[in-house]
Amino acid sequence: MQPKLIKLSPILLLLLLACQTSPRGQYAYQLPQTGDADLPAASLADVGLNTQLIEKVVNRIDRGKFGEVHSLLIYKDGKLVLEEYFEGHDYQWDAPKHHAELVQWTADRAHYAHSVSKSISSLLIGIAVAQGLIDSVQQSVFDYLPDYQYLNVGDKKYLTIEHLLSCTAGLQWAEWNAPLSSRKNDQVNMWFHPRGPVDYYLARPYIAVPGTLFNYCGGGIEVLGEILQNASGMTVQEFSNRYLFGPLGINSAQWAIIYPTGEVHTAGGLKISPRDMLKIGILMLNHGQWHGQQIVPAYWVDKSREPFLPAMDINISGEDLRHTGYSYTWWTKDIRIGGKWVHWFSANGWGGQQIIVLPEIESVIVLTGANYTRKVIQYKILRDYIFPAYDE
Repeated sequence: MQPKLIKLSPILLLLLLACQTSPRGQYAYQLPQTGDADLPAASLADVGLNTQLIEKVVNRIDRGKFGEVHSLLIYKDGKLVLEEYFEGHDYQWDAPKHHAELVQWTADRAHYAHSVSKSISSLLIGIAVAQGLIDSVQQSVFDYLPDYQYLNVGDKKYLTIEHLLSCTAGLQWAEWNAPLSSRKNDQVNMWFHPRGPVDYYLARPYIAVPGTLFNYCGGGIEVLGEILQNASGMTVQEFSNRYLFGPLGINSAQWAIIYPTGEVHTAGGLKISPRDMLKIGILMLNHGQWHGQQIVPAYWVDKSREPFLPAMDINISGEDLRHTGYSYTWWTKDIRIGGKWVHWFSANGWGGQQIIVLPEIESVIVLTGANYTRKVIQYKILRDYIFPAYDE
């Protein structure tokens, strides 16, 4: 006996398919299950956050209302109170939309941090200064670049480490003028330079007096990676493991992208899990201390949270986070939460990677995503749902 075939209407078929492809049903808040003694959990209600608003935004993220968001973590009053992961694409530069395979993101899966790498590179430089491996950020970059003295000509001697940290070197650079799939973008074109990123960047002509003009620039951060290695006698990975990742119990972090000429992509090549991104944020929230140990100098954290050029008002390319400042590779902003002004500083990366530190409300928020070819609208998540959840 042949089975009877049932003909479905097109509308019913679409509804069934939608149900099958939805990552999950209606979300209800769950207490994080961390299994990590450094990240004790508590409920949203325990720290006074509005559970309904958080449930609403998690449902909207899960349905793709903000493009591809892969994770959302909230840390408040010393506790991890939200940890949610979503389905989305891994990263591949030469794939359509820069999307590799579709995966379910989890707590243990490392994510490309992109320009969050810059902010972590800055912390490594701060540690090296504190150890005396680098004497001062006011030094010429060429003090630590013995193989590039042929570029130390004319006014290039005035280029300091601090200029690189603050993106105020004054060298010609175009990173926000073309997509990160085009060789018209200096960050991309640098990859193909036969003499490597340090040569590519330091050979650029001046367009402004160093220290006077902000121009977002990954090239300078690649130079900082070379300076760190020369000053310490260690690779970037070895130095990171010994002095930053190791003390924080971070095991996921790998400097995963290396230039064809051998340099570490310190401007965007770090892979790290969202939980370990959160630990970096907690370190900054605690003025550079971790379990009583001073990992990053407190004054470096202060430098990272206040804009280097106070009069700056930057609209970040490709993001809805507007009217920001820039410090030692960290973004700064003042916002209103719960009827009062709150200062934030954040590490931001292409596609929607963020570590947001909010000292006045004892909070760190982490987001990851893959919105590489569309506008990142994660500030809407914060402004319309998460920050109002604090207003109890």
